Amino acid sequence: MDTAPPALPTTSTPAQDARNRRKGATAAALASAVEWYDYFVFGIAAALVLGDLYFPAGSPSAGVLASFATFAVGFLARPFGGVIAGHLGDKRGRKPMLVLALTLMGVATTGIGLLPTYETIGMAAPVLLVTLRVMQGIAVGAQWGGAMLLATEYAPEGKRGIYGSFVQLGVPIGVVTANSVFLLAGAFTSESAFAAWGWRLPFLVGLLVLVLAWYIHKHVEETPEFRAAERALAEKEKEEKGQATEQGADKEAGKGVGKGKGGDGARNSPLRTILRGHLGTVFLAGGSFAVNTATFYILITGVLDYTTRELDMNRGAVLTVSLCVSLTQLVLIPASAALSDRIGRIRIYGLGAAGIALWAVPMFLLIDTGSLLWLAVGTFVASCFLSIMYGPQAALFAELFTPEMRYTGASLGYQIAAVLGGGLAPFVMVLLLETTGTSMSVSAYIIGLAVIALGSIKVLSDRARSR
Repeated sequence: MDTAPPALPTTSTPAQDARNRRKGATAAALASAVEWYDYFVFGIAAALVLGDLYFPAGSPSAGVLASFATFAVGFLARPFGGVIAGHLGDKRGRKPMLVLALTLMGVATTGIGLLPTYETIGMAAPVLLVTLRVMQGIAVGAQWGGAMLLATEYAPEGKRGIYGSFVQLGVPIGVVTANSVFLLAGAFTSESAFAAWGWRLPFLVGLLVLVLAWYIHKHVEETPEFRAAERALAEKEKEEKGQATEQGADKEAGKGVGKGKGGDGARNSPLRTILRGHLGTVFLAGGSFAVNTATFYILITGVLDYTTRELDMNRGAVLTVSLCVSLTQLVLIPASAALSDRIGRIRIYGLGAAGIALWAVPMFLLIDTGSLLWLAVGTFVASCFLSIMYGPQAALFAELFTPEMRYTGASLGYQIAAVLGGGLAPFVMVLLLETTGTSMSVSAYIIGLAVIALGSIKVLSDRARSR
């Protein structure tokens, strides 16, 4: 399913094209990795320490719910980042929005690492924590579209899937790095020192994001497909104005500019174009992906809280399992993306969604044993299905929209899924466990999202076939 038009030819040499392609793909992968690292350290900290430090309450579960609610706030902010950066990214370019997103994330993450606790400044502490989390949400909402397009719009013909997977690898790299830094912080500090200041160290690493933002600003060029779309729109606008002048209809031509029907309309208001003619595609994209992001955050945050608080499993051991499982995604994500270049995005994407649905019950039956071995098996198999689905997702979403509205459309679809799935998933998981007393309720939640995903994928497949 490759519906997006190829980039128009440029005047650069093949050697320059290859160099720019490598530089763009590398920058996109690094941007994704460091951005997701900053985003994930909050999820781990929310499961381990933030509830006690910023939301003191009568019961441990209440504090965890409050910290997970703050975790979810970041997801609610992500669509705003996607809309703002998507609109400007479709008008001004992919690179400047990516640089801005990285800068905002670096500032917010470092700010969390320096933030005083409730004991020190009272109610100002949770208020500031929520504010900084909102900034993180806006930043990651803006980042994904920019990084994804930086990679896929530089991709050579027939390799958009594998190039898009470079950005997707940022997620497991971010998880591995975040878990590793937390493990190191815990290993070199006592329990009391970790609770007092050791947990802050992973957040202070966020300063490195600012270095990467500077590098991309200075050394990475805008994508060829965006430049081609800009030239095409400019030429169309010039041609339409010329025709209007010849017909003596300058005034009427001026009224037509920017209304979303011609090329200039798409450039002036990509968001309006999406809302008027492509909103259904956005919701289908979001519906198809919510199960993936929900299951992912259940695995890396919800299960961490559940196994350490309810099953009395060792925190370091559970983090190690999560780290090892995430390492397998470094192989599976590009492999599934490369396969999608050969046999189609939808087929691979749908296989992953079906696998998640079938594994939801066995996974929690294994986790409930309280055994590290069965925890590893349960989460590993789930991670395989997530990777199969996640690998081709960047290319699939890019191909749903044309270049002049691609940043906006793809970002909106992704971030809607993040809100409906990822942001609420750990919070919903704790509520379900507290209400029902059984992890099977969480399995049912995952299966429900998988059914929505499979329905959305079927509609997208039918549309692609009709085209």
